[in-house]
Amino acid sequence: MSQFSFTSSSSSNFTLFYHSQNHNPSKFHVSIPFRTSQPSPSHPLLPPLCSREPSSSSPLLEEKPEISQSKPETPQSSSKFNPQDSDGVADEISTTKKSLEELLVVRRPVKEPYREDGDVKGEEMSKFEDSQERNDLLEEQPSSSSFPLDAGLKKFAKKMPIFEPNRLESGSGEKPLKVNLDLALYKAKILARKFQYADAEKILQQCIDVWPEDGRSYVALGKILSKQSKLNEARTVYEKGCQATQGENPYIWQCWAILENRMGNLRRARELFDAATVADKKHIAAWHGWAVLELKQGNIKKARNLLGKGLKFCGGNEYVYQTLALLEAKAKRYERARFLFKQATRCNRKSCASWLAWAQLEAQLENNRAARQLFEKAVQASPKNRFAWHVWGVFEGNLGNIDQGRKLLTIGHMVNPRDPVLLQSLALIEYKNSSANLARVLFRRASQLDPRHQPVWIAWGWMEWKEGNISTARELYQKALSINSITESAARCLQAWGVLEQRAGNLSAARRLFRSSLNINSQSYITWMTWANLEEDQGNSVRAEEIRNLYFQQRTEVVDDESWIMGFLDVIDPAIDSIKRLLNLDQNSYYKVKESTSNTIAGDETDGNTEESAGSSSGNINDNNIDTGSGFDLDDFIRVMLSLDPSKLDVQLQTSLKDPPKIARTTSGVWRPATKTSRTSTKL
Repeated sequence: MSQFSFTSSSSSNFTLFYHSQNHNPSKFHVSIPFRTSQPSPSHPLLPPLCSREPSSSSPLLEEKPEISQSKPETPQSSSKFNPQDSDGVADEISTTKKSLEELLVVRRPVKEPYREDGDVKGEEMSKFEDSQERNDLLEEQPSSSSFPLDAGLKKFAKKMPIFEPNRLESGSGEKPLKVNLDLALYKAKILARKFQYADAEKILQQCIDVWPEDGRSYVALGKILSKQSKLNEARTVYEKGCQATQGENPYIWQCWAILENRMGNLRRARELFDAATVADKKHIAAWHGWAVLELKQGNIKKARNLLGKGLKFCGGNEYVYQTLALLEAKAKRYERARFLFKQATRCNRKSCASWLAWAQLEAQLENNRAARQLFEKAVQASPKNRFAWHVWGVFEGNLGNIDQGRKLLTIGHMVNPRDPVLLQSLALIEYKNSSANLARVLFRRASQLDPRHQPVWIAWGWMEWKEGNISTARELYQKALSINSITESAARCLQAWGVLEQRAGNLSAARRLFRSSLNINSQSYITWMTWANLEEDQGNSVRAEEIRNLYFQQRTEVVDDESWIMGFLDVIDPAIDSIKRLLNLDQNSYYKVKESTSNTIAGDETDGNTEESAGSSSGNINDNNIDTGSGFDLDDFIRVMLSLDPSKLDVQLQTSLKDPPKIARTTSGVWRPATKTSRTSTKL
């Protein structure tokens, strides 16, 4: 704000505050003549300098010759004017007027930002007051104590909206409270679960317009667009979100990186993951997602380095420990894998994924008793988790516990009635141990729940082939490929179809199908060996040997050694005790207290400081006894936690199969692609 002082001969000061581009305060001293009762030669009559003209181009201070013309000069008064004094005063007034024009015309009086609708009377009164004030300024005679410039500036100051933020903001509307954003995001989430994507997108777009600085709206909108395969639009949303948040939101960077990885832009995905870690080095999801990307590309050392940085900056995290444990299990370092799984479950006792991955490791090692105990921990951590019920049911079915496997899969279906995978596995169990007709009913219901789920069509086609329905099997395989012809499931479908044609005697068709499958997944050992056996059965031993050699030449073998631990010490602060235990190179530290598996699992709850091994004793190998001795009662658990009657599971399953399917993707909310995926194979 700048102050401008106007000093008269009577030492009267007038101050005006307004914004100026020149921040150096300046003072203009103007000798303003005033009128006395008797005119004198030294103080001639001059017109007032304040103008009330409504023209937007007129300056704030302007001479009014109309006033002087309205009062004719007398010979006496005109004879008393000194021409030199008159010229000097006129020059001074002209200079002052020019300076004030340049300064004061920048800020003009504004009208009220808005008026209420229908306030005609108030508008007329305002016009009347303006005209009345203009007449008063033109007609009233200044007194010795008050000059018209004072009154004009006072009225001018009243017009300026200085220090009135409420009146200025009311014209553009007040910003809603932040709680409205939370409610809108929740509503959009519910609509997305119901596959009402259009309504959810509309709500999220409104959130972005009102709260552009909040990153949650961009993340939610980008995920909804990605689910509809609108990848370019999702990319645009993430890009705008990064610009609006000035690159300080790591969640947007991470989601954008995952999108680019999905589109195959690996270099761009790495750059975006790097940007997410720069925005917030404690964002564990960015470190873990980047590590998973490197794992899929075979960069094991790079992945371990990224996971180590995640532990260093973010502390213990169950997902990082779980990924490291899976790497150790893949390298057949099982004791280290168990130790890392233990760390993961200690970080989060409710992590169903960690318990489930650990259980699958023990099942792979045929440590059945430990696997069952871990499956129990998994379902207790998340009673409605469909993966836990599915993997446990398949595990029991493969061991020959058909009733237990069927029961577990039925429980999973009751809890997740829209999941087609549970019905698919249940159909395969029924086909192997019951009847094909019941399996067909289950396959049909699964295909109705999710028509775009390829494994259901492939499994159904395999069953029809086994039953001798070759034409039906071909149609089902063709249906699976029409959904998507470039996925891993499509590669398995082509391989199974090739075996069908080989058994049917269509060798040329079988070769084409095997070749198409390898074009999608060149690392499939089964496909290469099946094709080689086909050639060998036909007497083409040379061709069969060439196919085997091709497999060994083009295969990608990832070598993972133990040297990563030494490099890990340079990344992680060795002062952290938990990390020290993780990187302890003494192999005997994993065997400090080695007890039975039942004591190991139960001991985690009673004594968390004891380093116990999850390794099993010889008595636990191939233990098919369903009772693990842990005291877990499955019937009581589902009765209390899931409100299911164990004695009526079969009846409830039959009732659910008779009812109309609750299709997740309704006709109104389902997204359908504009062009269907081209089929790689022709009809045979």
